[in-house]
Amino acid sequence: MSDLLNRRVAALNQRYKDAETADLLADVIGKEFNGRLSLVSSFGAESAVLLHLVAQVAPDIDVVFVDTGKLFGETKTYRDELIARLGLTNIRTVKPRKPFIDKRDPKGRLWAENPNLCCFLRRVEPLERALDGVEVWISGRKRFQSNGRAELPLFEVQDGRIKINPLAGWSKAELDHYFEAHDLPRHPLEADGYLSIGCMPCTDRVKPGEDIRAGRWRGRDKDECGIHTTIA
Repeated sequence: MSDLLNRRVAALNQRYKDAETADLLADVIGKEFNGRLSLVSSFGAESAVLLHLVAQVAPDIDVVFVDTGKLFGETKTYRDELIARLGLTNIRTVKPRKPFIDKRDPKGRLWAENPNLCCFLRRVEPLERALDGVEVWISGRKRFQSNGRAELPLFEVQDGRIKINPLAGWSKAELDHYFEAHDLPRHPLEADGYLSIGCMPCTDRVKPGEDIRAGRWRGRDKDECGIHTTIA
């Protein structure tokens, strides 16, 4: 099965390497996978662009939102604003398992003591449950966000699923232009220097000249939560 998936992904990357993003999304949602896919969104600083693009094709697409229990209140407000603005009708919110949190993080300080485990309990495991039975999902990652994402493909295989990164090749300038052209609202924390927004305790402002994700887990040897990579 893995060889078959890898061959299909290679063919998809070749077929869509020069495609406009809107055309790619129309094809993968309406033809390639015939609506059998999910979009995972953090409703963070750049999320409105992908959500808007997808809403033009399928406003009823399955959108998965992981509520870690540590998010900024502004993120939830922004989520609700975008859902209403874009007419998205199928939002699934998944949360950490309470028994896991009660046992491993009773004081709510695991983010400081063992951030990898905290991310696993609050992000990775809930998303894995939400994607149970899902064969294809859409991610909003871009190559410019960090060195670790610089070679990001449009299509890839992860954990036996096809993952699509339709905005992989977009620049920050292209995102900003899209926001302006479509009059999309910005995340309320972006104007205060938060350019990549995750959980409140592990998100800091980004300084001039830094990578857009430099404010995530500042001071730690960590720049991914584990949803897109394997963490110990």
